[in-house]
Amino acid sequence: MVFDQELMNQKIISSVKFWILNTIIGFNFCPFAKREFDRDSIHYEVVNEILPEEQLHSLVHEFTRLDKCPAIETSIIIFPQGLESFFDYLDFVELANELLAEQNYEGIYQLASFHPDYCFEDVTQEDVSNFTNRSPYPMIHIIREASLEKVLEKYPSPETIPERNIELARSKGIQIFKDILQKSRDQ
Repeated sequence: MVFDQELMNQKIISSVKFWILNTIIGFNFCPFAKREFDRDSIHYEVVNEILPEEQLHSLVHEFTRLDKCPAIETSIIIFPQGLESFFDYLDFVELANELLAEQNYEGIYQLASFHPDYCFEDVTQEDVSNFTNRSPYPMIHIIREASLEKVLEKYPSPETIPERNIELARSKGIQIFKDILQKSRDQ
């Protein structure tokens, strides 16, 4: 049983890595991701708990891991079950940000959110812009703020990244992103 879960977790991580490589890095949605991906400084954690309290506990565990392991630049926490509903996920992200503040990690880490049904406010579900944040599984990306600030100092006009990503996604069309998500799930 443990062996089966370990294999399933590895399959989930492979799926997420495929998606990162082909979407986030492939379309340069995050100009900082390739370096960390290539350096293997991203920690991937699959959380199989379905209760929100236990899922939140996993975030605290990841904050602690990052505190203790400076070689890990960033963590991606994957929730394959329990947060399938995008609205439940949004509630969870709100709780996660509150937890970040309660644990005195505001200004140290920040959270980025990704979900298979991600939908930006004021756009339709099928708008291709949503695919800049659509992932094979519900995920929270924990980012070191100091590292992000350091990189942003050298990046011209970082505030334009989201707009650039949306324009690029629209120029590529929705099918390419749907295909990548499907292929990532087939990993």
